[in-house]
Amino acid sequence: MKFIYILLGFIALGLGIIGIPLPVLPTTPFLLLALYFFAKSSERLHSWFLQTALYHKYLKTFDEQRALTLKSKIYILLLSTGMIAISYYFLPSIYGRISLLVLLLIEYWFFFFWIKTIR
Repeated sequence: MKFIYILLGFIALGLGIIGIPLPVLPTTPFLLLALYFFAKSSERLHSWFLQTALYHKYLKTFDEQRALTLKSKIYILLLSTGMIAISYYFLPSIYGRISLLVLLLIEYWFFFFWIKTIR
């Protein structure tokens, strides 16, 4: 099981790194997954990841305080809402569109009520 967590951690890390220049692929969720998988797999990999610049730039405040700045929240919500809106426009199924709207509501609920805002 340890090997699977390591493999999943590196896959998530790779997707997170690819997501930095690509606006379509989110960076932070993949890096959070990598952090989780490395913590589950190996103390050495977890310690290594905590020392990287990626962790310090994208995850440190969220990991330590479970909070994001207002600027980060707005950026993430605008980008994800735009991607969901594009998907909504091109999706022919009414059930798919309803699913996307439910996903959007859950996302906004999560950002407004679960993640604290750093002033």
